[in-house]
Amino acid sequence: MARIIDKIAWIRLESGRILGTRSRGKDRYYLPGGKREAGESDHDTLVREIDEELSVAIVRETAVLFGSFEAAAHGHTDGTLVRMTCYTADYRGTLAPSHEIEEIAWLTYADRPRVSPVDQLIFDHLQERGLWG
Repeated sequence: MARIIDKIAWIRLESGRILGTRSRGKDRYYLPGGKREAGESDHDTLVREIDEELSVAIVRETAVLFGSFEAAAHGHTDGTLVRMTCYTADYRGTLAPSHEIEEIAWLTYADRPRVSPVDQLIFDHLQERGLWG
């Protein structure tokens, strides 16, 4: 039986690009977000993780479910999957890398090879629906 990592991610599109993050020591970009803590709702996780990683406040009432995606977990043993539940939302503040985040970048579909497998599925979803801007 596959091990599933439950993650929440933020989809932030601006000017035809999507916000990506790269953690210290990693070679791939990931959509901002992270793992749920015990007892947390999706919205609680989204708000906490984005504050920790990017030093901005998600406007909770603007959070809208974008979709859920599942793929092999990058950097984990075979049979480990990540299930990424994604939300769009507005934010307050100025985006800045924080904690384990070394870099933020605005990515396009051309950057697809530089992101994790589950993020590649999300990039494809955006491309298929003409949502890049």
